[in-house]
Amino acid sequence: MNKKMSLRSIAFFLLLAIFIVLPFVNDSRTLLILLTQIFIFGILAMSYDILLGYTGIVSFGHAMFFGIGAYTTAVMLKQMDNTLFIFVLSIVIGMVIAGFVSFLVGLLTLRLKSHFFAMLTLAFSGLFLVVAEKWRSVTYGNDGFTFRAPDIFRDRMTFYFFVLASLVVIFLALHRFVNSPTGRLLIAVRENEQRTKSLGFNTLHYKVIASVVAGIVASFAGSLYAISLRFVNTSVMAMDITLDALLMTIIGGVGTLVGPLLGAAVIEYAQHALSGLARDYPIFERWIIFFGILYILAVIFFPKGIIGSLRLLFWKWRAKLKQRKKPVALPQEKERFE
Repeated sequence: MNKKMSLRSIAFFLLLAIFIVLPFVNDSRTLLILLTQIFIFGILAMSYDILLGYTGIVSFGHAMFFGIGAYTTAVMLKQMDNTLFIFVLSIVIGMVIAGFVSFLVGLLTLRLKSHFFAMLTLAFSGLFLVVAEKWRSVTYGNDGFTFRAPDIFRDRMTFYFFVLASLVVIFLALHRFVNSPTGRLLIAVRENEQRTKSLGFNTLHYKVIASVVAGIVASFAGSLYAISLRFVNTSVMAMDITLDALLMTIIGGVGTLVGPLLGAAVIEYAQHALSGLARDYPIFERWIIFFGILYILAVIFFPKGIIGSLRLLFWKWRAKLKQRKKPVALPQEKERFE
């Protein structure tokens, strides 16, 4: 176990070192922006994995919390001041609002069965989207608005390192959460909720905790996303955001925090590459079709996600290796035992 953990730690610090050094080796602005987007959506996908991968909850309203964070940060920076203090305060306020909303929505919906819960979360998300569209005095409706980011984030590299540091902190915090007694109970709820109830646990209580944690982390991702664009409109609450988080989690591998990060990298890079090809080759102008085909192929050939499939291959290889090392009894030894 210690050897396994040490290998994971070495891989973690090696990847972190690569991402720290990369901007100094490759000064491409496009690469820097792409990696920043991957980190932001990686945080969003990890928050969704707390629901889907560790608790077994399918939500179609996750974009609601992402949008709450994005709008809170954008509105405060536009109407108050574009200082670092206001930015940090907007993140905190957005997370508090998202936590409160996710708590209320969880209490109202998590008593229902999975498909009813999914539909009701979609309804709540639609309600918040309508509010964002109609409250034009604050949100400017579908047109959206631009705002000034704090001066420290004018340099894209500074913002890149801030997002990278945020990703590392959130990854470690969520890793500690899912490996805590509460996280173990969430997995028990996912595997067999009725048996967990029969052991005396209030499963609704733990599902609400998962919903609140996921909502808070999604709100943080929304705040970072708004800063990365310096613009916000109602698209941050659209169904596309939830679907992206769902696809990232499934393609990367549910129930693993690394999987959503890998899924975010695959999807964000695929979108960037396909949209880039559309500028040179007319056939790729409908790149969303190729993106859909890519997703279908991933589900067919990697039903457990990339990480799950790699784990399965590793276990099969390990089982074969153990079988080869197993000593074979000689014929005379067999006769002796007979």
